Amino acid sequence: MPTSRRKFISLEQMPSFSDLQTATRAAVLDSDGSTDGAVRRQVASGQPPPELAVLVQKIREHAYRVTDADVDALRARYTEDQLFEVIVAAALGAAEDRLKAAMAAVEGACG
Repeated sequence: MPTSRRKFISLEQMPSFSDLQTATRAAVLDSDGSTDGAVRRQVASGQPPPELAVLVQKIREHAYRVTDADVDALRARYTEDQLFEVIVAAALGAAEDRLKAAMAAVEGACG
């Protein structure tokens, strides 16, 4: 039975959080996809097209409240891949907003 050895990288080799965040944002919003990149960017910024507003708002504010019915309501207009991309873009935008708020709070507390 072959043994697998995990390869570890040193801290010097590890990309910074900022680099990882930038790469993630580019992959979600700027790479080729089933959904137009402009729509994904609108969704991430919290300014989605009107038909996506309810879903995006739920994802950004209370993701645990999103139901199958919320997604099913959009299936006539969007494919499964498009819905996935929209959901990921909304989650990315919400995460970025929370990170900015947290960083501002830390900065405010530290002077």
